Amino acid sequence: MKNTPISRRSFITRLSGGAAACLFPSKLTSYAKENKPNVLFLIADDHAAYVSGTYGNPNARTPNIDKFADSGVKFTNAFVNCPMCTASRQSFLTGRLPHSIRVTQLRTPLNDSTTQTLAEVLKERGYETAAIGKMHFNSSQKHGFDLWIDHPQHRQHLQEHPPRTVPDDPEVLPPWKPFQDPARIWLNGMYAPYGAYDEDMAGTYFARQGEQFLRTPREKPFFLVFSLYEPHSPFHFPIEYRNAFDPASFDVPEPGPEDDGQIPQIFRDLTREEKQRITASYYTSTMFMDKNMGLVLDALHETGFDENTLVVYIGDHGYSLGHHGRFEKHTSFEESVRAPMIWRLPRSDRKGVVSDALVEFIDIFPTIAASCGARIPQEVEGQNLLPILTGEAKEGRETVFSEYYENEEAMIRTQRHKLVFSTGKRLRQDGYQTGLPLPGRTVRLYDLQNDPMEQNNLAEQKDYRALIDHLEMEMLKRFESHPDAGHLPAGLHRRDALEWFLTYREENDSALPKP
Repeated sequence: MKNTPISRRSFITRLSGGAAACLFPSKLTSYAKENKPNVLFLIADDHAAYVSGTYGNPNARTPNIDKFADSGVKFTNAFVNCPMCTASRQSFLTGRLPHSIRVTQLRTPLNDSTTQTLAEVLKERGYETAAIGKMHFNSSQKHGFDLWIDHPQHRQHLQEHPPRTVPDDPEVLPPWKPFQDPARIWLNGMYAPYGAYDEDMAGTYFARQGEQFLRTPREKPFFLVFSLYEPHSPFHFPIEYRNAFDPASFDVPEPGPEDDGQIPQIFRDLTREEKQRITASYYTSTMFMDKNMGLVLDALHETGFDENTLVVYIGDHGYSLGHHGRFEKHTSFEESVRAPMIWRLPRSDRKGVVSDALVEFIDIFPTIAASCGARIPQEVEGQNLLPILTGEAKEGRETVFSEYYENEEAMIRTQRHKLVFSTGKRLRQDGYQTGLPLPGRTVRLYDLQNDPMEQNNLAEQKDYRALIDHLEMEMLKRFESHPDAGHLPAGLHRRDALEWFLTYREENDSALPKP
């Protein structure tokens, strides 16, 4: 296959302004110019779009999210820019790609001196800012939030209000020890509840704090991020929710012909029954999460704030429930990179609208900022979705992009095709090793229209060479924002350049990898 050499000069010239160019008209709607609406930003952890009623799953019990979707605009092609908690969250809260802010690993802290968050920008605009629940900044910095309530406050609450005693029966979850215990334990293959009643769960405590925040009179407009830890493994749910689902009712996806060499070792010993119980645990945890989202949405309505509040619901990325033999999110498969995204504008008649426009999670920052008349930093790479939300436009991006540096892998996707490029040279340190020899550079191409389960790699078929060339160049353009783009060695072929950018770096280390 042709692998066109490119020079550093032509790369930078070709990309100048390309990654951050705005797809939509720059003018804001009259509403955005004249108003400072409140903003309620709802986030679930590891919530895959396909495990919700509004995204077509009749077995999921998500009545509150479904009801919210009926009141706004639902995106069916919203893609995260990294299928991992820290990088995804810090990316969409800054409107920049993970590599751009050098946040590509689970424990990477956000550099406050070089990056502005959405909270900081809205605070400049006169907003009161608050975060309740999981944020994953990996630092003690507040990053623009006036109020931050998380596990320390819940623990203090339990000291002041001792929880109800849980009986010896039923069995409850043991302490979470991923990769130390077998996967059937830390993925809740027992289908066991957390050892607490609903009223004492952290998620319910956060919901009550969200209710209290919304019921407190205030003079300033607010930006409230309400972020739950569910349904992240080990899929917490309270005692009252046990046996909500019959594990035997769940089908277990069958791996495809290519999956055998990619399945991490930790999943290979799971039995069918354990996989079904893991799936039931995830669905029950999602049900519990939806209940708490409902408490906050109900409080917003009861206080009357909903008349002047922009509301957004997302999952920070998706999750695979046995798809491709995995129970995780750290892949470029659809189950991991596609996530729920639902918007409701204040006083809008756009209700129950479904958009199949391609959008990315970095688009959240400029859309909220534009809706509030706030400044959008020049470094922001996202695109303003207001024209789609208001019905002025229908089309989104031509391509969406995601990256996962732990596997030195990136994805670019059109409405029909997906290209996945990996160096295949890094021994993963995240616990998901295959135990097989490193494969070296790999390219995968899927026709999602004819192969929605991504089981037939077309990359070696000559009929797709031109398409692969085009998608690889589009992928390369996304690295224009990489802090080291100016150091790209001259004379690299396209794939060599992709590999150079995807080679893992210590985020806070200025040393560059050898070409």
